[in-house]
Amino acid sequence: MFVNQIGYFEKDYNVIVWDAPAHGMSRPYRGFSYEKAANDVIKILKENKIDSAVLIGQSMGGYIAQSVIKRFPEYVIAFVSIDSTPFGEKYYSKIDRWILKHFEGMSKLYPDKSLRKAIAKQNTNSKHAYENMYNMLSVYDKDELCHLMAIGYAGFMEDNCNLQINCPTLLIVGEKDNTGKVRQYNKAWSNDINVPITWIRDAAHNSNDDQPEQVNRGIKEFLLRIAE
Repeated sequence: MFVNQIGYFEKDYNVIVWDAPAHGMSRPYRGFSYEKAANDVIKILKENKIDSAVLIGQSMGGYIAQSVIKRFPEYVIAFVSIDSTPFGEKYYSKIDRWILKHFEGMSKLYPDKSLRKAIAKQNTNSKHAYENMYNMLSVYDKDELCHLMAIGYAGFMEDNCNLQINCPTLLIVGEKDNTGKVRQYNKAWSNDINVPITWIRDAAHNSNDDQPEQVNRGIKEFLLRIAE
């Protein structure tokens, strides 16, 4: 997901990327929770003798970043949310919560190949990003894929709380992000924390893969501002 960010930033910054718990090569993994994921982040920082970091999370990664801020705010210099949504009880209606908690069963109704194509198409707006997303999904069988999406959404509902983020924050959203209510949630989030949204042209939910140049430029400008 961040292949187009690594080369851009690593010459000026220490960059750490990971396969989040239960993703990619961080498998098999049982008993996922956002609390465990947050603790894993801090463990990685400590092992690398890093006492503070800018957390950048796309979609579910934004939830993990907020889970870290919830528990270990002293480690977080700044937070970049890419097509994620906010912690906060008021943002999510009862029907939103019901859908997220029952996502696994609903996703299993799709035929396997159709499900993968639908996920890749829903989240991207460019050929290269679609192919990248489809290939990433190929490492999971259908049951694991459905469960992975379920723990991401249902787990978020379990960890969700009214969270005050005191560090500098950047909100990045693809103009064509039609995944759930991401744009709606971010508009409310932006208004609440008085932080403008950086809209990415011709990008869907995976905006950092769809349009890496725009996203990289937005993050770089943000990092330079908070360093002043």
